[in-house]
Amino acid sequence: MTTSAIPVNPSPGSGATPPGAGSAAGAARDAASPLTERLDRLDSLVRLGAGRLDQSLLDEARRLLDRAGQRLRLSGEHTVVTLAGGTGSGKSSLFNAICGLELSPTGIRRPMTSRAHACVWGLDGAGPLLDWLDVDKRHRYARASALDLERADASLQGLVLIDLPDHDSIQAVHRAEADRFVTIADLLVWVVDPQKYADAALHRNYIVPYARHAGVTLIVLNQVDRLQPAEVEDCVADLRRLLEAEGLADPRIITTSAVQEDGVRQFRDVLVDTVAARRARSERLAADIGRLAERFAAHRPPDDFPSAVDQVRRDELIQALTDAAGAPAVAEAMESAYELRAADFMGWPVQALITRLRSDPLRRMRLTELREELRGAFTGPVGAQQGEVDAALQGVTDGVTAALPEPWARSVRAAARSHAAELPEALGEAVREALPTFNQVPRWWWLVKTWQYFLALVSVLGVAWIVLLVVYGVTGGESSDPLLGETGLIPYVAVLVVCTLGMGALTSSACRNLVALSSARHGDRMEEHMRERIAQVADSKVLAPVAAELEVCARFRADVDAVQG
Repeated sequence: MTTSAIPVNPSPGSGATPPGAGSAAGAARDAASPLTERLDRLDSLVRLGAGRLDQSLLDEARRLLDRAGQRLRLSGEHTVVTLAGGTGSGKSSLFNAICGLELSPTGIRRPMTSRAHACVWGLDGAGPLLDWLDVDKRHRYARASALDLERADASLQGLVLIDLPDHDSIQAVHRAEADRFVTIADLLVWVVDPQKYADAALHRNYIVPYARHAGVTLIVLNQVDRLQPAEVEDCVADLRRLLEAEGLADPRIITTSAVQEDGVRQFRDVLVDTVAARRARSERLAADIGRLAERFAAHRPPDDFPSAVDQVRRDELIQALTDAAGAPAVAEAMESAYELRAADFMGWPVQALITRLRSDPLRRMRLTELREELRGAFTGPVGAQQGEVDAALQGVTDGVTAALPEPWARSVRAAARSHAAELPEALGEAVREALPTFNQVPRWWWLVKTWQYFLALVSVLGVAWIVLLVVYGVTGGESSDPLLGETGLIPYVAVLVVCTLGMGALTSSACRNLVALSSARHGDRMEEHMRERIAQVADSKVLAPVAAELEVCARFRADVDAVQG
């Protein structure tokens, strides 16, 4: 009974599914669940790392996510196995030996394989997969005839075996073709020969970078028919030593010979086991994820990094912003304005009149405007200089960033300064809102003012009384009212006037002392109110962005742990 291989463009529904394939597919779907979770976490790492981590790492992760999404949507019943190797390693002969026909050209001329050749066992669902692999339709072959299914080839149902161009070809397009398939194959088979198994290009460009892919990597020492049995063992031992030294843990190595009877049986058995397990696809993607996870782990924040700016640095920031906003100076101006306002509101009217009648030194020195500015200090716009704000932001995150990798330390510092341009205006607004309106005065000021004007009125009436008594006394006029006609009352009325004047002056002096004491408390209260408002600005404009960035760090750390598995 003969078998045949024909060039095909496989399409869904054109082949048979062997017994047990359904249960294998279910197992593959179950295995894909944790893989999907890791891919989701990797996608989260990419999003969290945007603008923070190296762009090349993020781009590579995006390419893996795109490739993984496409591969998981394609046939899970097929396992893509690539035969890769250098010039003269015999991978095309090995490909033909497994296929049972001369499908890939062999010969002395190098390179013989210029395009990837694919042989498929089982056509159902293979078409989209081969299209995704970008295998030329002229180099696609199928082993799915009724005769094939009756033979031992049925055990390879689901295998997509690909013969690649030489990775060390002198043609750049051939090397690019080999490199592309190496990144997407489910199982990597490296075919080496006894003469070139230590080839530096192979080990430097492929073995070392893909050392984490040991679970989906198979090393085939081909052409062992050229060696004596003892030499085969020596070659395998030396090859194993090289691979382990380059980080390939517990490498799988088999020997083959395409010219000996049963020379590829061990290789066929490995392919049968791989296809039956239906795990190569998930294991390859898991290895790719693990390789990237190591690079992300280099930027993983430690477990004990702070989740917020400590209280000491928060207080230092608030104090620095308070100074930058000029709050202490405003508080001092408020004390002076409070005293001036009190003097205007509760001052002894007689003294105020005398002051207006005499020359004002401030007016003479043209500094009256300064006094008026001081009186209105709490109603004017207040702001902070950008340089002072920048100085206040220096060091606020030092305690947090000390334990973080540099990309995250840089992003946390940037978060602290994300609203730096808005801070001067926000601080000015905070100070302005903390200040009282112009018309706000203590209630006791009204009592004192009423009392002062009462005393002033009594003094004016007393002076008028004295004048009337003097007029009646000088003119000798008579009055029916004894209070106006009795000049003997003048001393008593004068004493009354002096007493009211003295009481007014004494009240004014006492109030000045009280105001001096209360103005200090008033300035402290104003400074505290401004500090509270500035603390709100610091929390919303500086500390909240830092806390949000630290939360991103924590999520990144959790995602790295999940991706690493």
